[in-house]
This record gives sequence, C-alpha cells and structure tokens, in this order.
Amino acid sequence: MSYSITIKRVYEAPEESDGYRILIDRLWPRGIKKESANLTEWLKDIAPSNELRKWFNHEPEKFVEFSKRYREELKQHTEDLKRIAKLVQSQKVTLLFGAKNETQNQAVVVQQVLKEIKV
Repeated sequence: MSYSITIKRVYEAPEESDGYRILIDRLWPRGIKKESANLTEWLKDIAPSNELRKWFNHEPEKFVEFSKRYREELKQHTEDLKRIAKLVQSQKVTLLFGAKNETQNQAVVVQQVLKEIKV
C-alpha cells in the first residue's frame, strides 16, 4: 500500500493526520518554537543551497528555472530522497516549508521528485 506525500506550511497547526513531518528549509522558520513545530525530522541538507535560495528570492517568474536548478542540487541527496520515498510506502509523509507561496516553493519540487522515485 502506498501513502501520500503532502506539503504544508510549517506555520499551520500540526495535525495527527500529517504523519511523518519533515521540515525541508535550510533556515529555521521565524517565530516557530521547536517544540510546537512537532517535527519528526529536519532535513536541512536537501533544502535549496543558500545561493539558489537567495537567487530565487520567492519570485514567481523564476520558479521554472528554480525548479530545474533545484532538481540538479537534489541529485546530490538521492539516499535521503530514496529513504523518504520508502517511508511513503508505510505511512503518510508531510513536507513542511516556511515560504508564503504555497504553490511555488522547494516542497513542491521535492514532492514531485519523490513521486518519480521507484523504490
């Protein structure tokens, strides 16, 4: 049985239905206490590099190029990605992000990449 990979802003209240909660931001989100984030894991390493994050600057017109560059960076983290893809076979996984834009952020890209991985 395969479960789902959902994405959610880390600022939204944690819910039991979130399952395994992974923060994929390089920087800790402002105003969030570690205890209240209710994370299962914080994967800073698979977040976009500082250079890519600063270049993108959450500008919607740069999202397509950001996605291409970020996918290239993610090739350095195949073990982590395969491990998460394997988790999805046994439980729901929620990728958490801090960005305001809910449709153009790194979690969207990671979610797509995870769906493409064969485990």
